[in-house]
Amino acid sequence: MPITKGFRQLVDEATAQITTYSVAQVRERLDDPRVQIVDIRDVRELEREGTVPGCINAPRGMLEFWVDPASPYFKPVFGDEGKEFILFCGAGWRSALATKALKDMGMTNVAHIDGGFAEWVKQGAPTETMDAHKARRHTKA
Repeated sequence: MPITKGFRQLVDEATAQITTYSVAQVRERLDDPRVQIVDIRDVRELEREGTVPGCINAPRGMLEFWVDPASPYFKPVFGDEGKEFILFCGAGWRSALATKALKDMGMTNVAHIDGGFAEWVKQGAPTETMDAHKARRHTKA
């Protein structure tokens, strides 16, 4: 059976209903303690391309489970209602759909980055290797 709605239409519909920030807007808020950037890309992408300093990693396939306090996989970081969670993926498609899903779950403090990590890198925003990211994360604990 042929699909009746393609990914592009799904992304466009999601984008019309969510908050989207430019790379520049997010860069201005990198040090804001009320912002938590969330990388939803696959671990292989993180290892290959690096990530955004200070972000947390929440694989797209687990995101709804990590956000829901009723889930056995809940991550308390997502329970902080004083933070805005800004998601990104490779190109901004998965993060648009993910942001819409979290909004559908009732989150009002969620947005995504237009163009994803590709646009982040293109605009010269700061990145770090996954090894550096892991090392920094472990020194915070």
